[in-house]
Amino acid sequence: MTTFTITAAGETTGCHPLTITRNLAEFPLANVPLRRHQQAALVAAGLSEAIGPTADLQVNPLAWFASAELATFVADTSYGTMTSSDGSVLLTRQGSSRDLRATQSFAIKFSWDLLKANVEAMTSRKTYTQESGAHASLYVDGRLQVGKGTKILPGVVIEGDVIIGDHCKVGPNCYIRGSTTIGDKCHVGQAVEIKNSILLPGTNVGHLSYLGDSILGEKVNFGAGTITSNLRHDGGAHHSPVEGRMVDTGRRKLGAILGDGVHTGIHTSIYPGRKLWPKTVTLPGAIVAKDILS
Repeated sequence: MTTFTITAAGETTGCHPLTITRNLAEFPLANVPLRRHQQAALVAAGLSEAIGPTADLQVNPLAWFASAELATFVADTSYGTMTSSDGSVLLTRQGSSRDLRATQSFAIKFSWDLLKANVEAMTSRKTYTQESGAHASLYVDGRLQVGKGTKILPGVVIEGDVIIGDHCKVGPNCYIRGSTTIGDKCHVGQAVEIKNSILLPGTNVGHLSYLGDSILGEKVNFGAGTITSNLRHDGGAHHSPVEGRMVDTGRRKLGAILGDGVHTGIHTSIYPGRKLWPKTVTLPGAIVAKDILS
């Protein structure tokens, strides 16, 4: 059987602040670490993970694979590389020279790429299960997964694909939509709207907040009335600073990226595409127009 190995990740500064405190391979998509998604995709394509230093295929640790493109590459041994549309090499096979130029597979080079991968992980997921009870007023228009020990209080509305982890508290009167994942031991409360976002474990968005197209690290706390903006007035693509240069994200909607342990003061407003480094804070009424690094 053809074998693969996922090479070691180098510096992932494009995914800061999320990868300051964790390896990208451990970042959860649909509440499952990225590396497990990669392994599952490769095994489903008929490959086996190598035991030892040698393997037939070398896998970019930043790769996100579309199943059809991966199957095409594996089946045709004349392909030596799979390359994404931006030129990133996702897969390498020794002894072959042809390049398969992928249009759906991509490399997770920046933090906002995790939002795209999260949507695809949730869309391709076949089963959604509910292991906890919910109040009779729960409204679901889509697919909902609920973990053990999670409480869903009155007035909660779910639209789209939503995954909620174990021992969370959701509600009352909150609106969760798009492809949203909520990690274990999170609290999403009164009059909160969350759209197409990722919350890592232990995070609290307690009341009167809007979170759209955003990622919150572990143990983040939103002060009441914290609002993320995710849409430019001109409808154009957002730009976000990475290592001193503004990068075109290619996204019409992009909110905030917060590292672990960030606390916002009440009524904080965050510009689109802004990032807050781990354990940084904002004062009440703050307007976050630039990344906060320390």
